[in-house]
Amino acid sequence: MKIKTAITLFVCLAALVLVTAAQKKEKQNPEIVRMIGEVSAKRIEADIRKLVSFGTRNTLSEQDDPARGIGAARDWIFSEFQKISADCGNCLAVEKQTFLQPKANRIPEPTNLTNVVATLKGTTNPERVYVVSGHYDSMCTSPTDAKCDAPGANDDASGTAAVIELARVMSKRKFDATIVFMTVPGEEQGLLGAAYFAEQAKAKAMDIEGMFTNDIIGGVTSQKNSPNRNRVRVFSEGVPSNETEPQANTRRSVGGENDSASRQLARYIKEQSDRYLKNFKVWMIYRRDRYGRGGDHIPFLERGFTAVRFTEADEDYTHQHQNLRTENNVFYGDTPEFVDFEYTANVARVNLISLASLANAPAKPKNVAIVTTRLTNDTELKWDANTDADIAGYEIVWRETPLPEWTDSFNAGNVTSFVMKSRSKDNYFFGVRAVDKDGNKSPAVYPRPVR
Repeated sequence: MKIKTAITLFVCLAALVLVTAAQKKEKQNPEIVRMIGEVSAKRIEADIRKLVSFGTRNTLSEQDDPARGIGAARDWIFSEFQKISADCGNCLAVEKQTFLQPKANRIPEPTNLTNVVATLKGTTNPERVYVVSGHYDSMCTSPTDAKCDAPGANDDASGTAAVIELARVMSKRKFDATIVFMTVPGEEQGLLGAAYFAEQAKAKAMDIEGMFTNDIIGGVTSQKNSPNRNRVRVFSEGVPSNETEPQANTRRSVGGENDSASRQLARYIKEQSDRYLKNFKVWMIYRRDRYGRGGDHIPFLERGFTAVRFTEADEDYTHQHQNLRTENNVFYGDTPEFVDFEYTANVARVNLISLASLANAPAKPKNVAIVTTRLTNDTELKWDANTDADIAGYEIVWRETPLPEWTDSFNAGNVTSFVMKSRSKDNYFFGVRAVDKDGNKSPAVYPRPVR
């Protein structure tokens, strides 16, 4: 009996090793590999220094001065997107999305704000959209001080420069889905530019399947000796910001606090990043954002879109939201010498890998459900068929309930229902993802219970 038990255990362990090895050997897309190599830390550095050169980018600063203020930064970003579009045969739709922001807590008078947007339209599924953003405004200690120097090198010229670099590299290629490269103002005044875009997107019923915001991704140089140095935090909410009471009742009954669409997006980002990058990793943070703070992904979450935030692993608050000064031999200020440009480039590469993988893959399956008609130790899943022309089938993924990432998968084929025999929904979390003929996979979708 002991020998039989040992053999069984060995077979199970061997199977686990084979699954792990198979996951590690998943083929890389050679075009994504080429794009990773094209991301330039030197170009990112030049863009950060250019943004810093405008003195301040406070949302309330000058809008008509060609050399200083938020208007100069806005016009320069717009011109960069135009140059990028010209280089790819006008492949980008470049626009200034201007709106009048009414008087608010950090807006003393009605003020025009302008989102600068460059859209790379998808070839086969253009209605499916992915948004990548950074905020181009900056601030000193006071968010309403429009006159002080606010270089904002890390917060958030780093995120803005990453978005511009992504547009440079990715615009040379075509993707099934649409990618929106966006820079917004008003973040420091209350996420205003992002909120406007998200509200417009909701009104237009845009199919935004994923939104990334890059905010403080400069890898502040004072933290170079941190054990977290070679990874970036990806914040994702658990309980959805727009959850209804019936959805909350279901969640409380069967679980799913760690399986929101945003958590699935974060898992996907980590999975794809691990596939391509050896020396730079994704650190999933199971929070919507940091304590007492928030970023431009939140207005998207509040309107029902899937969104996450990228931020450096260790922050140095002497180089954020500070008036430039030296006190007790300590320099305060967000200036370029405290930005690690190669770190920023690596965060841009994580964005690129994830965006390209998403935009190449089929859409997520819709109406994924676990059937609960009867008590059984089997798990029956069902979903609607994808409309993607190149759909090959669907993959079932699962994990034990305490684990953060999907550990196992099974190719269910091109079907719209599947029964996992002798694997109880009470003991595991399940998901379903779509797979196309080239092997590209969507993020997993957590099922809801149905009778």
